[in-house]
Amino acid sequence: MAMTVEIRDNKLCIEIDLEKPTPSSSGKTLVVASTHGNAVTDVIIEGKPVTIGLNAYIKK
Repeated sequence: MAMTVEIRDNKLCIEIDLEKPTPSSSGKTLVVASTHGNAVTDVIIEGKPVTIGLNAYIKK
């Protein structure tokens, strides 16, 4: 998983690679992009790193 995160014009911009659709753990959806849990980024707000947990999916 390749993900880039930055702040542009006071917006948090996340770019993540799409994956081949794979079943979620429940099997109800197909995951197309995920951080597979929380990912600490290099983006700093108020002296602390931003952590992102992201799942993008489609219906089966």
